[in-house]
Amino acid sequence: MENIFSKVAKEFSFRENQVESTVKLLDEGATVPFISRYRKEMTGNLDEVQITAILEKVQYLRNLEKRKEEVLRLIEEQGKLTEELVQAIGAAEKLQEVEDIYFPYRKKKKTKADIAIEKGLEALADFFLVAHNVEEIEGKAEEFLTEEVPNIEEAIEGAKLIWAQRISEKAEYRERIREILLKYGQISSKESRKAKELDEKGVYQDYYDYTEALAKIPSHRILAVNRGEKEGILSVSLFLEEKEKSMWTICF
Repeated sequence: MENIFSKVAKEFSFRENQVESTVKLLDEGATVPFISRYRKEMTGNLDEVQITAILEKVQYLRNLEKRKEEVLRLIEEQGKLTEELVQAIGAAEKLQEVEDIYFPYRKKKKTKADIAIEKGLEALADFFLVAHNVEEIEGKAEEFLTEEVPNIEEAIEGAKLIWAQRISEKAEYRERIREILLKYGQISSKESRKAKELDEKGVYQDYYDYTEALAKIPSHRILAVNRGEKEGILSVSLFLEEKEKSMWTICF
């Protein structure tokens, strides 16, 4: 397995011994300004910007390895760890990839899809894959009617919820959906019910009725919206316009 020093050296086009020496100094408690001024012979004349880049990347990679170990342990405790999962987690290069892999194994509240499965609608969801048209699905749905599922509409809706959960639990689908949203999605923020109480000075007033394309939004607006949401002043959502949504809708 490629070590952290080697990864960082390749990413920033440094020598591996430069990275190793710099990290050793940082681990010993030396500050970035001190290293750049007084330890040039050890770092190969790296400046503050370069040393900071090494520091941040090493911290990220260490956190990544720590999270991988934690996720492997948590899945193993559930008795669900497979060789395929071990390899996928080991190969992950981003924290988000690890979280996407772990997502189906996280403890969570019972979902509407879980309730639909308990009602016996999983086989109907599976039938979506072989059905040729809506009429076939509706005909099949009649076989699943019970006291808990009184009509065809509820049966089909339950099966759709099961598929939505299946898709959301697949790491590759989550990544693809994220890419689509970032490229074509919109961000919208509205004032929350407590906005007037929490934002007496109107600091976030510009974001009380705000919509912008995610691909075009500048970083300072993202930070402002995130702060407003965190403070309970803004209600934030991501969405696709109808014309974009139709392009990416999965048809069963």
